[in-house]
Amino acid sequence: MIRLPPKTQPGAMATTRELPTGTVTFLFSDIEGSTRLVQELGDGYHRALEDHSRTFREIIAREGGHDVGTEGDSFFVVFPSARGAVSAAVSLQRALAERAASGGPALRVRVGLHTAEAVLGGDNYVGLEVHRAARISGAGHGGQILLSESTRSVVGDRLPDGLSIRDLGDHRLKDLSRPERLYQVLAPELPGEFPALRTLENRPNNLPLSLTSFIGRAAELEEVKRLLDQTRLLTLTGPGGTGKTRLSLQLAAAASDRFAHGVYFVTLAPIFDPALVPSTIAQTLGLYEVTGRPGSPREHLAEYLRDRELLLVLDNFEQVLPAAPFVTDLLRASPGLKVIVTSRAVLRVSGEWEYPVPPLGLPDPRHLPGLPVLSQFEAVALFIERAAAVKPGFQVTNENAPAVAEICARLDGLPLAIELAAARVRLLSPQAILARLGSRLALAIGGARDLPERQRTLRQAIDWSHDLLDPAEKKLFARLAVFVGGAGLEEIETVCGPDEDLGTDVLDAVGSLGEKSLITTIDEDRGEPRFSMLETIREYAAERLDESGEAEEIRRRHAEVFLALVELAEPKLTGRERMPWLDRLEREHDNLRAALSWTSEHGDHDRALTMAGKLWRFWQQRGMIEEGRLRVGDAMARAGGEAAPRARLKALEAAGSLAYWQADIDGQTAFYQEALALARRIGDEASIANALYNASFPLIYTERLEEARRHLEESLALYGRLGDRLGVARVQWGLGDVFFVERRLQEAEPYLEQSLAGFREAGDVTMEGWALFLLGSASRAQGDTAGADARLKEALRLFAEARDVPGVLFVLDSLGEIAAEAGDEDRGSRLRGAAEALKASSGAALIETSRKYSGVTSDEERAMSEQGSAGFAEGHRMTLDQAVAYALEEG
Repeated sequence: MIRLPPKTQPGAMATTRELPTGTVTFLFSDIEGSTRLVQELGDGYHRALEDHSRTFREIIAREGGHDVGTEGDSFFVVFPSARGAVSAAVSLQRALAERAASGGPALRVRVGLHTAEAVLGGDNYVGLEVHRAARISGAGHGGQILLSESTRSVVGDRLPDGLSIRDLGDHRLKDLSRPERLYQVLAPELPGEFPALRTLENRPNNLPLSLTSFIGRAAELEEVKRLLDQTRLLTLTGPGGTGKTRLSLQLAAAASDRFAHGVYFVTLAPIFDPALVPSTIAQTLGLYEVTGRPGSPREHLAEYLRDRELLLVLDNFEQVLPAAPFVTDLLRASPGLKVIVTSRAVLRVSGEWEYPVPPLGLPDPRHLPGLPVLSQFEAVALFIERAAAVKPGFQVTNENAPAVAEICARLDGLPLAIELAAARVRLLSPQAILARLGSRLALAIGGARDLPERQRTLRQAIDWSHDLLDPAEKKLFARLAVFVGGAGLEEIETVCGPDEDLGTDVLDAVGSLGEKSLITTIDEDRGEPRFSMLETIREYAAERLDESGEAEEIRRRHAEVFLALVELAEPKLTGRERMPWLDRLEREHDNLRAALSWTSEHGDHDRALTMAGKLWRFWQQRGMIEEGRLRVGDAMARAGGEAAPRARLKALEAAGSLAYWQADIDGQTAFYQEALALARRIGDEASIANALYNASFPLIYTERLEEARRHLEESLALYGRLGDRLGVARVQWGLGDVFFVERRLQEAEPYLEQSLAGFREAGDVTMEGWALFLLGSASRAQGDTAGADARLKEALRLFAEARDVPGVLFVLDSLGEIAAEAGDEDRGSRLRGAAEALKASSGAALIETSRKYSGVTSDEERAMSEQGSAGFAEGHRMTLDQAVAYALEEG
């Protein structure tokens, strides 16, 4: 498809001789609210625009600037001097203010300045720095002049007379780049106060950083913005490599101001089970599963979203299409929700609007325009920018322009294919790339006739990139497909190496694949780079791995590496080192899923059950309880009766514990009782003691207290005989809990004090927090408010450090009641409001046993919620961190 480039005003494009190089200052400006002004002023707007353009060009010429291009009411100008750029911007704003004061139209122009090294591509500037300048302008308001850090540094103290600069702090621009420090120019007689900048910090979001600029797509972005105004479910469709994900992210960033409760990107690429879509969305939103009334993640999610204005971006939906009705259920339940989906196939549900993502704009290779126009075609601009990134100074010339245009045309304007080709400019000229690419396409004409043409083109482009790899790089490329969600160098070396097996140094080969755009660096992992593949490329690499004959071995190595990680992590998950280990498991969760699935599917049931059993505490603490239950249940079902007794015992403990945290009494009772029976058959005293301890919990919950006490006393005797101090402490805590529920508080306290000492000695911080909570609750029940407050706050610090949401909300709830009883109804309402917000975010209520700790009935709770309602509402708006900080203040 041939598409024209963006139009420019006559005479707006400078020639190559006029454009300065070296360090320059880019200026972008546009008129705020131009659509509204057209409606208000009619033909008068066009006269005002002509007057504005004429005035600004005079100022630009006077300050030594170069008018690079205009489109509509926007200017792109470059200045050799940063001081001249600032002076021009201030002169423009003063001219506009004077014209408005004398009765002329009030045009509000926003201006952004950024200083950087100029990179020319044909007769235009290309590169990230140009886009950054445009985004800085877009962050401002009419009448405002914004500077980047680099412009402020260059200007320094050499500002024109009377001007000063205000530091506005770090801001993340809507190009999804890293935060940029922004400054505002202050000038006498010009407005100095403006609303908050239009940056991503204004709304909650998790939009990922982008390491490259967003090229072209201006028309497409405007079109999808218009469609999102009209529909609540917009699906961007197209084969892999068309740029669906990047367009969806830019749309989300551009629309973020319209969603008071945030914009969230949910990647579905790592999952294939449609049942996991609700919990994956919930995890992305930071919703935690805590013990409470029964309910599924889909119900909790719908409850959370019901009164929120929020945008979800669901990426790679094609592999979970059966979950499409769930999306419409969410939309029906949540009037303020909108959803953008990227998928290779439409969802086929009511209310869906489809937008097929087109290829980038292309020139006609048979009728090439001049270089200034050629470089504006989106596909060519992308090739130039990505080529300049690997070979600074690369430009389109009269000699290589036909080859660049032909490459883009041969690749059908597909962004991923063009990026792969441009990465080769490091070593090959465009003419040489075209020759090699042409050979690959010719060879591929006869294959894959059942694929859509654009998909065949992308595959051929990846084929071509793959064919240029040396044998060792090809082997590593295929092996890397085993990682889902990326991996660190240590894991890559273990699974894909050693060097002797690979035939080269692993680090060198990884670097080479990165230079060829076949892998990307996605973040920093423990101070070292982490590497990943785009999903389209990973699918291709997986095919190569399957063809290699070594897929089974590589997947076995992968499973062993991540089982070993789980083995290392499990004993750390309740101790003082728990945070980095929980974070590491969360970072590797996609790899853990893949390893667990492969191990179970290939009949290694003992490893699968052991791995699932050791992960339960991670799933519980990170709010993934539903997924944990599904995965443990799947491993147990696949194993049937074939697993070793100890492996099944580990899985039964995990299944019972996860059922406990979902308040599933029947489930936890069944799993814990089977585990106890199995432990007795095994005959291992430590296993029996642990199973007795676990089996006491559903008995306490259902107030079968004598039976619970017998279990705990038998467990205590076994742990004592084994000399297991931590085991003894856990059982002492359980006995203290039994006495507490019976309201025999003086008998409960010695057990709880002994358990606290044991947990501290063993370094079990999680249980230390729960011992302090029970002790604080006992103090409160006996009228010792000061003692209760101190112990509860100590527990809160421990829970907050681990982001243990059940613990945090239990303590906030209790501290709120203490404050209200002391007469501070405002503080009490705020704390209880914060606890209620955490319960709402998890979709669950406090477990009924918490009533035994607080003694508050549901009716009393409602009455307390109504008292000091302003404070309650204020607390309800607090984040977890804000609520903890407020609770730890002196009340």
